[in-house]
Amino acid sequence: MTTPDRYASVRYLVDDVQTAIDFYTGHLGFSLHSSAAPAFADVVRGPLRLLLSGPASSGARATPPETAGAGHNRVHLVVDDLDAEIRRLTAAGLPLRSEVVAGPGGRQILLADPAGNLVELFEPAGRG
Repeated sequence: MTTPDRYASVRYLVDDVQTAIDFYTGHLGFSLHSSAAPAFADVVRGPLRLLLSGPASSGARATPPETAGAGHNRVHLVVDDLDAEIRRLTAAGLPLRSEVVAGPGGRQILLADPAGNLVELFEPAGRG
């Protein structure tokens, strides 16, 4: 089991590893951890290590249908000012995949990486 002083990792299958690196490092504050592009790279933000597996990566093998979960998963990133993030991402030409959704815990919006993997930007209640 991963200990608290190590990264927690999530694997995303991507069409183009370099495009994914550019997206996560250029727009969402990740840093490149390692790269074996075009097959694989990993980027980090805080304790999150995002594994970017391209078509040539062994990790890009499809999940067997009988073991796949309900889906609709996404990386959840906390932001201080959701409205500022929306303005910044829109100005960069990135399409948002939802309207802002508000609830008792805060507000969120979805965007997708170049391969269509979802990223949720979440502003906790009381911020912004």
